[in-house]
Amino acid sequence: MAFTRKLAVIVFLLLPLQLAAESVRIAVASNFTHAMQEIKKQFEQQTEHKVELIFGSTGKIYAQIINGAPFDAFFAADAIRPERLEQEGRIQPGSRFSYAFGRIVLWSPDSNLSLAKGKVLDNGQFRHLAIANPRLAPYGTAAKQVLQAKGVWQKLQSRIVRGENIGQTFQFVISGNAELGFIALSQLESQLNPNQGSHWLVPTDLYQPIEQQAVQLTDKAAVSAFMQFVKTEAAKQIIHGYGYSTS
Repeated sequence: MAFTRKLAVIVFLLLPLQLAAESVRIAVASNFTHAMQEIKKQFEQQTEHKVELIFGSTGKIYAQIINGAPFDAFFAADAIRPERLEQEGRIQPGSRFSYAFGRIVLWSPDSNLSLAKGKVLDNGQFRHLAIANPRLAPYGTAAKQVLQAKGVWQKLQSRIVRGENIGQTFQFVISGNAELGFIALSQLESQLNPNQGSHWLVPTDLYQPIEQQAVQLTDKAAVSAFMQFVKTEAAKQIIHGYGYSTS
């Protein structure tokens, strides 16, 4: 009988710890893939929680959320969709915040193709230019704004190939299906040798700031902990390391 009571006490003491560990599903804009994977790794090392990451275009993820997708949080590549979700009452009150500011780069794997100041967009010495779909991806919207600012948006329509998200856009260029394309600076920092090929870091006055916001969708303790972790200096160092600013 004494052994049974001791066993019951042990089980009772362990139970809260088991319940405290949760699994969460975080939807993330494709441009933030590598930074988020590193943030997840550090978070899981410091807690009992497990994080499942689902990547896609901001527009597509937003559509999935309003159609009932079971995500616990959403890290968008813009501020528009998170604000809409807040207005629609789909988020935890007060959870919306800016976690990163991104930049775009015109990049080609061909080191002989001069991209200085984006003049190649004017002279048209290429067959295909890859951009993310402006309707779905904020980085595609930024690319469109650059082309409009340079007065070549209409002229290049027949040469533009659109990726569903910035990840697919990157694949179009690196695979050779497009000679050049607008990618995220974070992709250049994380997936390429910065000296590989040629690139033009687009001046920020040619497109609206890419303010990336996150929202919490459920009240799980684990997702609250994850959102707080993203705001720590440790997470910010990871974010900065991938070419983003946090203010």
